[in-house]
Amino acid sequence: MTENQTLTVRDNRTGEEFEIPITDGTIRAGDLGKIGKTEDEPGLAVYDPGFTNTASTRSAVTFIDGEKGILEYRGYPIEQLAEKSTFLEVAYLLIHGELPTKEQHDQWVHEITFHTFVHENVKSLMQGFRYDAHPMGMLLSSVGALSTFYPEARNITDTQVRHEQVVRMIAKMPTLGAWSFRHAQGKPYVYPDNDLSYTENFLSMLFKMSEPKYDPDPRLAKALDVLLILHADHEQNCSTNAVRSVGSSQVDPYSAVSAGIAALYGPLHGGANEAVLKMLKRIGSKENIPAFIEGVKNGDEKLMGFGHRVYKNYDPRATIIKKACDDVFEVTGVNPLLEIAQELEKIALEDEYFVKRKLYPNVDFYSGLIYEALQFPPEMFTVLFAIGRTPGWLAQWLELVDDKEQKIARPKQIYTGDRQLEFIPAEERWA
Repeated sequence: MTENQTLTVRDNRTGEEFEIPITDGTIRAGDLGKIGKTEDEPGLAVYDPGFTNTASTRSAVTFIDGEKGILEYRGYPIEQLAEKSTFLEVAYLLIHGELPTKEQHDQWVHEITFHTFVHENVKSLMQGFRYDAHPMGMLLSSVGALSTFYPEARNITDTQVRHEQVVRMIAKMPTLGAWSFRHAQGKPYVYPDNDLSYTENFLSMLFKMSEPKYDPDPRLAKALDVLLILHADHEQNCSTNAVRSVGSSQVDPYSAVSAGIAALYGPLHGGANEAVLKMLKRIGSKENIPAFIEGVKNGDEKLMGFGHRVYKNYDPRATIIKKACDDVFEVTGVNPLLEIAQELEKIALEDEYFVKRKLYPNVDFYSGLIYEALQFPPEMFTVLFAIGRTPGWLAQWLELVDDKEQKIARPKQIYTGDRQLEFIPAEERWA
């Protein structure tokens, strides 16, 4: 079987044949580059906008089988991690590649808890933003600014230095995210409370007012923990690709993760759950769903929160989020949009038009409902996404740093512009 793991390619321009090795279901682009290559002409290249069928790296962090609806972190099914683990334990798993012992877990939690505070100058930086600054823009800027507070982070070959930056970033992201939330509301920033768990502390920094001690509802803390786990990593998506691409220049991890935050800022990536809420509010009631469905089929409406670039089956994260909804709404009261969402899902999953196109609910379909129930404005949704995704970005960055095959990202292009134009001086062009 292994002897036949090759691809034979015939170049019909020359009649020459090439035998290209197949490894892990892929061929190397460099092997295609040998086809048609002469002293005067480059060899073949692959044109793949959006990298829809191009592998840029080998990774042991996350496995996805989109056809079967499988998502695993380091080999562990997402369903088991969401039910039985915590976000910080999952973060350890992603970063270190294995589940922690009791001693390793306690040390990990202690390190992250110890580093939740940020330098007071970071607070001054954030207070300098306009009153209506977008929280995601504030997070993007403040994370990038951390590189100036820890200049040793540029020494990415030192494993201890790398570990310190990983701990700092996972620890400080909730602080920065919560402060961007408070800034938008004109409320004083709340310092971390290290007596609380990771998600409890985050809720405290978000919502604490005049009470001496904030006591988060454990059901809300657990639901938020699950949401962070579900977003912790997702293979080579747009933001992870941005982290790896920028990180390939051997820049510090704060700058690389800032690139990931910038990519996540876009509505096609991190802003999809906000689009779902807008859609549900526009539908207005269950009675309007049939007309909306017809509008989708006719191309007049867009069905948001359904379908995924990777999943061609039910997104496993969406199933878990549906369960988390029950816990959240038990505390906050049922979001009136939930009834519309459930009916819309039911109709779409039974309609041949959507079934044939494999349009199933994704993680964004229900997450926005939970965020809104937790009193987050839509502009905070991507910030929450970024906090959850940070361990995944860092795990991918660490993998990149140690990967001997990786080079600085430099895709090819197909030039489509003019050539060999003759320059005419300005005095002649303007005469």
